[in-house]
Amino acid sequence: MTTYISTLDTKAGPFTIIVDGEGSVLASGWTADAGALVPLIHRHLREEPLIRKDLGPAARAVIAYHNGDLAAPDTVPVRQHATGGFLTAAWKTLREVRPGEPVSYTELAARTGNSAAVRAAAQACARNAAALFVPCHRVIRTDGSLGGFRWGLDVKRWLLAHEAKG
Repeated sequence: MTTYISTLDTKAGPFTIIVDGEGSVLASGWTADAGALVPLIHRHLREEPLIRKDLGPAARAVIAYHNGDLAAPDTVPVRQHATGGFLTAAWKTLREVRPGEPVSYTELAARTGNSAAVRAAAQACARNAAALFVPCHRVIRTDGSLGGFRWGLDVKRWLLAHEAKG
C-alpha cells in the first residue's frame, strides 16, 4: 500500500497528514515532523510515506476547517486499526461529536455503549492517530477542564474556541 504525506500551514500551526493510496487518513496532527506521526499508524497499515503536496480531499478539508467549515473533515475517510472492539467503536462515536458541543470522557463511554468504560474512552482519545478527522479534542473532563491532548493544550484550546464561534 502506498502512503502519502503533506504538511499544511494552518491558523493553529503546521498540520501534517498521512493518507493511503485511496485518500483515507492514517495519521494526522499539528506538527511539521512527519516522523512523529508514522509510529501512530498501526503496524498493519504502516508503510514509509512518499512526500506529496496535494492530498486532495483530506488537505482541502483541513484548510476548509481552519477557515470556518467545521464539518469539512467529517466527509474524509479514516483508517485506524485496533485489536479491541471498544476502541474502534469509540473512534466511530468521536466522529459523531458535533463541533461546539464537547463531551466528557464519561459521556463518550456512555455514547459508545459502556458507561463504565471511562478509562477506555480516555485511551481511545490517547491512541487516536487521526487528529481532527477523529475529533478527540472535543472530549474534556467532567469538571470542564481540558484533560490531555497529544498536540498540546494550546492547540486543543484554540480548536474548541474556533468551534465555539462556528
